[in-house]
Amino acid sequence: MRWTDTPIHFIDFEGSHASGILEFGVATLLGGRVTETRTRLCRATGRVRAEDSAVHGLRADTVAHCAPFADEFARFAALRETGPLAAHYAHVENSLLKSVWPYPRASPDFSRSEKTPGAVIDWGPWIDTGRLYAEIFPGLESGRLSSLAAASGLQEELDALAREHCPPGRARYHAALYDALAAALLLLALGRRQEFAAMSLPWLLQMSTANPAKRDTLRQDDLF
Repeated sequence: MRWTDTPIHFIDFEGSHASGILEFGVATLLGGRVTETRTRLCRATGRVRAEDSAVHGLRADTVAHCAPFADEFARFAALRETGPLAAHYAHVENSLLKSVWPYPRASPDFSRSEKTPGAVIDWGPWIDTGRLYAEIFPGLESGRLSSLAAASGLQEELDALAREHCPPGRARYHAALYDALAAALLLLALGRRQEFAAMSLPWLLQMSTANPAKRDTLRQDDLF
């Protein structure tokens, strides 16, 4: 299963467990390009701290009249049914997503080969560009999204995509769709390298798993 043949949905959230999700961004990759995006602001479910607003630029009054993120279950469950979810250091997005809905609907297990299809009721496993780049390029000075985009020569391409897809004033780091696009471009850049052109979804999911035991389980599942 080539990675370009299945939708991969890059997700980024702005917010915290204290405030709830204040903004989401989704950038879908298919066929080696960004094919669809979606973003909106979401009403806070708790206190929006000043120090958090200084980072993501969102205040309680900015999102006060927006629908809550909890209204989006059908959208995110449908994404999970069509392809794996992805993020940069995905444990943050996974934790925030589970804080709203612990489980999606039953979805395909993309960590297994086409010979051994299965289903899971979980938002993961995730494709994680933070983990992938740390594993493949251990000598990198920083795993920050902005640093990797710059080091990979992606900033101009990212800004062009942002002009097309991001809302006014949100074409910057720590804005949800902008960060989702940046992470998606990191995976595209990896796939453009000759040595990774044939990478598969199971391989990406295995390499994105930090826990050695879980990684071994994924590898064993792919053998049968």
